[in-house]
Amino acid sequence: MKTYTLSAHAQVVMTERSIKREWMDRVLAHPELIEADRDDPEIMHALGKIPEQGGRVSRVIFNRTGKPMKVVTVYFDRAVRGKL
Repeated sequence: MKTYTLSAHAQVVMTERSIKREWMDRVLAHPELIEADRDDPEIMHALGKIPEQGGRVSRVIFNRTGKPMKVVTVYFDRAVRGKL
């Protein structure tokens, strides 16, 4: 897996939303789906199910052009639950 940094926002929301770094690492390393951002060509969305959370889908949004890439935010995406 590529190395990455976390934005300050990503660090805060991971704590607030009880999202473990290992889950985010797993989604980044083996996404079930990758989507381009609708507004910014440098931003990508990696999605993957988290079995430890009953199959909830984690969406990890990152800037792919940075060296290292930067995770902008991460959250459980209710809109795609059951669609992966």
